[in-house]
Amino acid sequence: MAEPSGRITLWGIEVFVATAEEASISAAARRLGVSPSAVSQQLTNLETALGTALLNRGERPMSLTPAGVLFQRRAQTVLNEAARARAELAQADPTMLTRLRLGVIEDLDANVTPRLLREMAEEMTGCQFLLETGASHRLIDKLEARALDMIVAAEMGAEADWMEVHPVLTEPFVAVVPKGAVDDGADALAVLRAMPLILYSQRHYMGRLIAAHLARQNLRLSHRFELDSYHAIMAMVAGGAGWTILTPLGVMHAARFQDQADVLPLPFEPLERTISLTARRGVLGEVPVDTAGRLRRLLDEEIVAPNLRRMPWLGGSLRIET
Repeated sequence: MAEPSGRITLWGIEVFVATAEEASISAAARRLGVSPSAVSQQLTNLETALGTALLNRGERPMSLTPAGVLFQRRAQTVLNEAARARAELAQADPTMLTRLRLGVIEDLDANVTPRLLREMAEEMTGCQFLLETGASHRLIDKLEARALDMIVAAEMGAEADWMEVHPVLTEPFVAVVPKGAVDDGADALAVLRAMPLILYSQRHYMGRLIAAHLARQNLRLSHRFELDSYHAIMAMVAGGAGWTILTPLGVMHAARFQDQADVLPLPFEPLERTISLTARRGVLGEVPVDTAGRLRRLLDEEIVAPNLRRMPWLGGSLRIET
């Protein structure tokens, strides 16, 4: 390309960064929620404006040219500064934030997430909210790839330097058994050893966490099913097919089966997880702090209080983090 022409746009830079990180136009299009042709056009416009090719489009996976490697470093700085500017404007006047890409674990999508979005929308009147639900590890990957601005997910080990983490809720893992399967005063572990265990899928971090905990306890429990759906797991427990290990959030997510199951403390060493609001450090200003505070209140009202009324023995283990 001999002579640069046209203008470099912020959207064009965002499209380039997404394509560079995904190494695919179609994957970048899915991430950005646009068509592959729109991505391709933006890349062409950007390369025309810069007067050089940034991507080797004929390669699979797509790679960066030497010019693309150089431009990628600057491009991310531009996007970070734009995000900071939006956050500063929003801090001065919440109505100034125009877009927020939020990721939330599916455990919260039935009660907490709708209230959170409604309250944020009432304050940030000019903001477009893009919500994505999914497993914690997928949301963290998308936050790291800058496909999301802020996520609510389970913590997964040590936080990275680029993370701004605000813990909001700690919850224990519990045993969920068919109604009446474990009598009061019975040896719960002995009863459960005689029943099939329905495991949460080890393809997800939570499933691996449970499996590792059982291994540390030297517990070899018979299981035939490994599922990744709270509803499917709870339906099988309610139908008497076995017992499972979940969290109060998981049990509430499949609320229609709660009356057909009993929730008990784990009859061995306890296990817990922490849910946190996480953003890229220093990008969104006070928005993550403010949102975490709002989220704690909603979690207390929608999750902690109802569970403690029904199961007072959860007191201290199911708690809001401050």
